[in-house]
Amino acid sequence: MIKRSFRYLTRTLLLLLALVAIPALMTACSLMKPTVHWSEADRSSAGLAPQAEAVSEAVVLVYAARTFGWRGNFAVHTWVSTKQADADHWQVHEVMGWRSPIVRSGPDLPDRRWYGAEPRLLAELRGAEAEAAIPNILNAVQTYPYPDIYEAWPGPNSNTFVAWLIRETPQLEVVLPNIAIGKDYPAPGAFNRTPSNSGYQASLLGYAGIATSVQEGLEVNLLGLNFGLDPWHLGMKLPGFGQLSFRSPWPAGHHDGTSP
Repeated sequence: MIKRSFRYLTRTLLLLLALVAIPALMTACSLMKPTVHWSEADRSSAGLAPQAEAVSEAVVLVYAARTFGWRGNFAVHTWVSTKQADADHWQVHEVMGWRSPIVRSGPDLPDRRWYGAEPRLLAELRGAEAEAAIPNILNAVQTYPYPDIYEAWPGPNSNTFVAWLIRETPQLEVVLPNIAIGKDYPAPGAFNRTPSNSGYQASLLGYAGIATSVQEGLEVNLLGLNFGLDPWHLGMKLPGFGQLSFRSPWPAGHHDGTSP
C-alpha cells in the first residue's frame, strides 16, 4: 500500500515538473530570437475594433495579448474597452504596473497591440446589453480593491483587475485564459465566483488555488501556473501554451493571442 502511494506521489510530482518545464523551455528558445526595446515595440491598432464614429450603439470589448519579453512565454495581459452610445471615442480600462496611478481608465485605442503582441478578442457586448454593462464596469474601476498595489506575480496585477471588472459586471460572462496569471488572485476574498459566473474558485493568496465551473472546467493553480481540463470546450489547459481545445471559449475569426 505504501509502495503504491509512493508511486502515485512520484508520478504526480513528475507531471507537475513537466508542466513547469514547458514554459521554461519556451523561454530558453525565445532567447535565441531578436528582440526590440519596449519603447520601440508596436503599439498601433490591430484593426479589430470598429471606429467609434462608425457605430452609434454602445460596445464593450475584452482583449488579451501576450505580455512583452520573456514573460510572454508564460502570461497574457488583459484589458477592457468601452464605447458609450453615440460617443466619438473609446475608453480603455486596464492596470499598468509601471505607471502611477496604476489603474488607467480613459480615452485610447481599444485594440492596441500589446508591445508587438497581437490582441485576442475574449468577449463582445453591443447595444442594450453593452449600455447596461458600462455603468457596472465604470463603478468596478472605482471600487477595485488594489488601486495602489501591483505585483506581476502572483498578483494583484492587470489580470486581477480585469477579473474584478468581469465579476462586478453581470452582463460579462468571460472565460479568461488560464495563462492570465493573476486572474485567480483573491479580490477581495479567498472565495469568489469564476469570471464566467458559472462556478466558483478558491485561492491561497494567488500561490495555489482551484476553480471549477461549467465554462472554465477544472483549473488548478500552482505557484501562478494554471492547468486543467475543459470538458465543455473539449480541451485541456497548460502553462505557457494556454487553452488547447476543439471548441474555442472565445469569438471566432480573430488571432489567438493566447498562443505564442
